[in-house]
Amino acid sequence: MSKKEILSLIQQYSTIIIHRHVRPDPDAYGSQGGLGEMIKQSFPDKKVLLAGEEDSSLTFLNTLDHIDDDTYDDALVIVCDTANEARVCDQRYTKGKALVKIDHHPNLDPYGDVMWVDTEASSTSEMIYELFLAGKEEGFQLNEKAARLIYAGIVGDTGRFLFPSTTEKTFRYASELVAYEFDRPELYRHLYNTEHHIAHLKGYILQNFSVSKSGLSTVKITKTIMDQYGIQPDETSQLVGVLGDIEGIVTWAFFIEEEDLIRVRLRSKGPVINDIAAKYNGGGHPLASGASVSNWEEVEPIIEDLETVCKQYQLEQNK
Repeated sequence: MSKKEILSLIQQYSTIIIHRHVRPDPDAYGSQGGLGEMIKQSFPDKKVLLAGEEDSSLTFLNTLDHIDDDTYDDALVIVCDTANEARVCDQRYTKGKALVKIDHHPNLDPYGDVMWVDTEASSTSEMIYELFLAGKEEGFQLNEKAARLIYAGIVGDTGRFLFPSTTEKTFRYASELVAYEFDRPELYRHLYNTEHHIAHLKGYILQNFSVSKSGLSTVKITKTIMDQYGIQPDETSQLVGVLGDIEGIVTWAFFIEEEDLIRVRLRSKGPVINDIAAKYNGGGHPLASGASVSNWEEVEPIIEDLETVCKQYQLEQNK
């Protein structure tokens, strides 16, 4: 059983370094930090370090550590919420004595000495709480800080429990986590606080979206538009869900122009889109994925592929 193997490795190693993916979201921070706090609380004598680059929009959740290269020599490395090796933030993750992968995305890129991948989980943070439950009899403990981080990750990846990935188990775990004393209103304020320039761009998107007959909506955010609204490329991730409540849209795509590529963010209410994402240097969940292409010309084939799956989905729905 992977959970038992992971718990055993955590008990064996005195130094544990935890990684997550680039361009982190609340689940990346929540699973990484929640696991770290759980281990610190359970084994105060262990050295537990969190690797990666800080994201200024998520430092309210947790801060990361500076790690010297030689710290990896005798360390257990755990990578959370990262399906593909290329997306691990801080590529020194291979330098440890042993490597563990904990993730809830489709396992298209297996790596690590031990892998625990559960695509039925709402989030990797949910899996971290499940790991705690599996280790309670062996002395694993959870504190308020760990509970706050894990809860934040679950809330972030379930869209406040609205996404189909939310299960009875998700609600049960959430109800147990809120029994810990952390400030939920304050956490929600940080998670969903919208700055003025982002709200203005949201207005631009809502005024300018269109929907094809198949139910596909696409949004192109160029450097010119971002400069106009004072937006950084990573801030656009806060707006990907804005089209999700609009009638008639079944799939939507955001194309964001960065310095050397076009970032693609895909969302769906039914058509499976992660196969398309994988075709264009990406991947993810069946209904929430990401990809990247080199220029605007390469965007058109993605739109064509999305139109195809949307039309097929509509045909199946109308049978």
